[in-house]
Parts: sequence; C-alpha cells; structure tokens
Amino acid sequence: QVQLVESGGGLVQAGGSLRLSCAASERTFRTYTMGWFRQAPGKERELIAAIRWSGGMTYFADSVKGRFTISRDNAKMTVYLQMNSLKLEDTAVYYCAASGYYGDYVEGADFGSWGQGTQVTVSS
Repeated sequence: QVQLVESGGGLVQAGGSLRLSCAASERTFRTYTMGWFRQAPGKERELIAAIRWSGGMTYFADSVKGRFTISRDNAKMTVYLQMNSLKLEDTAVYYCAASGYYGDYVEGADFGSWGQGTQVTVSS
C-alpha cells in the first residue's frame, strides 16, 4: 500500500480558503486514482472529490461543487484540494486516499490506502 500524508488543515473563518496537500511515498502514485474524503462528527465518511491518474477526469460531491477543486502533480507525487468559500458545514477531518482503479468512473473507485487525516475547522 502507498503511504499518504496530508497537510494544510487548520482553522479558518467562513468564506475563507485552505489548500490541503497529500504526499505519496511511491512513484506508482502516478497510476492511482486519488480521492479526498471527509468525516464530520457524528457523520459517515464521504467522498467529496476524486481525480483520475492522468488528471483528466474529476468528481465532486454536490456539497462542494463550484467551491472545491482537486488537482495533482505526479512529478511531486502530490494531490491537492483547494477549498474556497468555506462554510461552517465543511468542518471535518479530511482524508486523502488512493485507488488502483484505472478507469474514468473515479467516484466508483475502491480506495484501499488512506492518510491519517487533517482537521479543518471553519468558524463564524
């Protein structure tokens, strides 16, 4: 399994922005579909964004569509989540995950490797 380390979380006011990063440990990163999940207190973990190995296909949950973007730099073995116009309900632990899925239906990928998570707290 690939090792993943997230960074960039923190405390931000509503309406602000944060960029999360997720660094992978293996060069095979370039072949993985990558996803960002989040889990708020008392709620199930949910997929909010995903990106194909080539970067040519992305998915966003309705709750973040138009506010969040996902990108990747395969040379740096890193995937990013740019979060803009943050809302109180975006408060959660954010996780990145990797899947060996190689197709276009990135939201249906089976993610088997996970980072440790990074806390994002949005305040009023």
